[in-house]
Amino acid sequence: MKDKIKAFLDTDLLERYLLGNTDQEEQLKVERYIAMYPEVRESYDELQENLEIFAKMHALESPEGLKEKIVARIRSERKGRQRFFRYAVAASLVALMSLGASYFFWEQNQDLQQENSMVSNKIKLLEADMKQQLEDVRNQFIVLNNPKTKKYNVTGNKKARELKAVAYINPVKKLSYINVKNLPQLPEDQCFQLWAEVNGELVNLGVLDKVTDKDNLMALPYAKNGNGYITIEPKGGNSNPTVKNIVANIAY
Repeated sequence: MKDKIKAFLDTDLLERYLLGNTDQEEQLKVERYIAMYPEVRESYDELQENLEIFAKMHALESPEGLKEKIVARIRSERKGRQRFFRYAVAASLVALMSLGASYFFWEQNQDLQQENSMVSNKIKLLEADMKQQLEDVRNQFIVLNNPKTKKYNVTGNKKARELKAVAYINPVKKLSYINVKNLPQLPEDQCFQLWAEVNGELVNLGVLDKVTDKDNLMALPYAKNGNGYITIEPKGGNSNPTVKNIVANIAY
């Protein structure tokens, strides 16, 4: 019986059940195990508590003033439509007197439609960005709590002895993250840069910031027997890695 429970807990069914990603058959199985086995119930309660803490830590706030800007835009558009309606009535009365007035009001309508389209596009981009951030938080939660996740300690070479990081690799979900714990101090004209080997080429994953990137999970492209590197580059980063300045290897 213990082997059966262990085999169940080694899967990611509990995590997916919590996140609402199970089908009906999987959902019934999880609920049955929670009801029948105290060990499963305990793991479920712990995961639920971790998810609540994790969600609060990574709660996404909408940009400051966004609601007020959208409300103001809606009111402005409403006033604009009312103004346009009054202009249209006036134009109909003087249409025979001046064709130029008709063109003016047509141009006003085109400007209003263009503004509406710009606002709509900005809102869509914001929604897509927030969706991507939520997906990333979900993946981080799975990686940190799934028993199949492997953990690799990363240390710097003699050029950066104080560099410390931890790589988290989940071969089941095909997710990879790195958590930078400490970055040594560099001269002002230099920076650390993260790279990953993808299809035989080194891909730039961005400059590492000692303040903002510390203790944050950064996504790595997943690959079986993958490799990553941290290099020292000129301030602002480089388009190609300086091989002689590799200070850490990340083998996963």
